[in-house]
Amino acid sequence: MTAGRLAGVVLAGGASRRMGRDKATLTVPGRFAGLTLVEHLVSVLAQRCDPVFVVAAQGQALPELPVQVLRDEVPGLGPLPAIGLGLRAAARDGTQRAFVCGVDMPFLTTELIDTLSAVAADVVLPHADRDHYLAGVYHTTLADTVDALVAAGERRVGALIDGADVRRVVLADASPLANLNSPDDVAGLL
Repeated sequence: MTAGRLAGVVLAGGASRRMGRDKATLTVPGRFAGLTLVEHLVSVLAQRCDPVFVVAAQGQALPELPVQVLRDEVPGLGPLPAIGLGLRAAARDGTQRAFVCGVDMPFLTTELIDTLSAVAADVVLPHADRDHYLAGVYHTTLADTVDALVAAGERRVGALIDGADVRRVVLADASPLANLNSPDDVAGLL
């Protein structure tokens, strides 16, 4: 395992019920150089992470990406098994830690990745009014814990956090954590 490298995992396979359409392939007119959200997030992570993986749903259409796309094995279980899938792929590649984020974080910065990756723990989470599970650094050995939790019927990422050595980094500026969850969120960017 290589302690210095940080893998990246973009979770792109969510149902996007509030958005009413796939977030990964969403574009915002006049923003992000015309890239889809998944292309934009991959480009941000690639500046600090190697390798980068995208976890998508079975059959989900994605643009051509310069990274490995992993497919959720069982649909509808939420982000926990997707995190495990990404962590396992990162471990196979020889990395000990991975930055994991949702595909709906258009303002994610390399500075946030740098800040979180500088802290040592099983899980390093940004905290701004709450913990942000889908913008954290996770040790790849947690893939086994995820598998055990999912096998026991657990679906909450919080269950993984509850049993891990966690460090929280309090952020004064939460803007890199903003999510696009609904059409109103997208309209607010225009």
